[in-house]
Amino acid sequence: MAFNTSVLNLTTIQKGSQGIPVIAWQRFLQEAEYPVGTVDGDFGGLTDTATRNYQAKNALPVKGLVDNTTYALALKQGFIFKVPNFSSGLLLSYLGFGIQEVQDLQANLNNISELHPPLDVDGNFGPTSTKGLGEAYLQRDVRIWADFDKNLSNATKQKLGTDYRQALDILTNYAKRLRFMLSGPQWYYYFPTSRAISDLASPFRENVQTFQKAMIDAGAQIIITATYRPTARAYLMHYAAQIDRGEIEPGEVPPMDGVSIDWVHYTQAGSLLAASQMIDIYGIGGNPVALQSLHTQRLAIDWNITWQGTLKIRDGNGNIVQIGDPRNGSENQDLFDVGASYGVYKLTYDPPHWSYNGH
Repeated sequence: MAFNTSVLNLTTIQKGSQGIPVIAWQRFLQEAEYPVGTVDGDFGGLTDTATRNYQAKNALPVKGLVDNTTYALALKQGFIFKVPNFSSGLLLSYLGFGIQEVQDLQANLNNISELHPPLDVDGNFGPTSTKGLGEAYLQRDVRIWADFDKNLSNATKQKLGTDYRQALDILTNYAKRLRFMLSGPQWYYYFPTSRAISDLASPFRENVQTFQKAMIDAGAQIIITATYRPTARAYLMHYAAQIDRGEIEPGEVPPMDGVSIDWVHYTQAGSLLAASQMIDIYGIGGNPVALQSLHTQRLAIDWNITWQGTLKIRDGNGNIVQIGDPRNGSENQDLFDVGASYGVYKLTYDPPHWSYNGH
């Protein structure tokens, strides 16, 4: 059987169309690397060109018209995850799963993964079953496709017919998406902290550059560990720490635009473990992390500064200052004073942290 596109209630769109259906289409094109400019829900010239390029590349009628013919292929390439009002139930209906097939899938998830408690095999693939699907991928990873293939009943395979293998591909892709939305250590690699002085705000940037040059000219060894911290990274660090300390429930964490993290796992224990893993990989321990800080404002830098012997450094007033023990930038008050002469101030209780105001 063919996938059931009609259950998606897709709207035919073209140049001049506006609204949510256009936003969904623009996001699909953008992720497929067809330039659409701003995703704004306005099907203008750029979106028309991108649509025609997509159609030409995929041997579709090149009309700029996004109708069932174009949708049918795009859905199989990932547009299904962009459709308005997307849900697990809608996806399964599109793939051809009826109540009996959904029950078979729920029983399958119970068999291939350790879900505690197990899913109710009720034919309703709602939020709990969706969490179970993400948890199953977390446990089984790429093996889940073969798990499905082995455990789904012959009746389900016959119902899906010639679309069976592609249906499993799409279902497995969805499970993977759910898994990687879950909180956990993989989020460390998103929204990385910059180590570039060029990402600092002016005039603090110029002050840091001048102070660093003076230290290097004097023979200091410097490693920059952090400058600008994206607000999205601060959000992840802040709420991972709050969950770990029991200050907020995973389901009560407010969402943040552009950060598609899911803090709520299949079990509370899974949510807490993921938060603990996050604070470990971020290296924040029990330290509070502010949602807004001088790092997010581009007004702070974390340095590891060391030297040997006596550091003969020129301060911001042109005077040569001789600095000995302790030979590091975390403890030496004389170096703090030199930094202040350049407009770069040390926060004494945070070993690597310097800023525009000492906070």
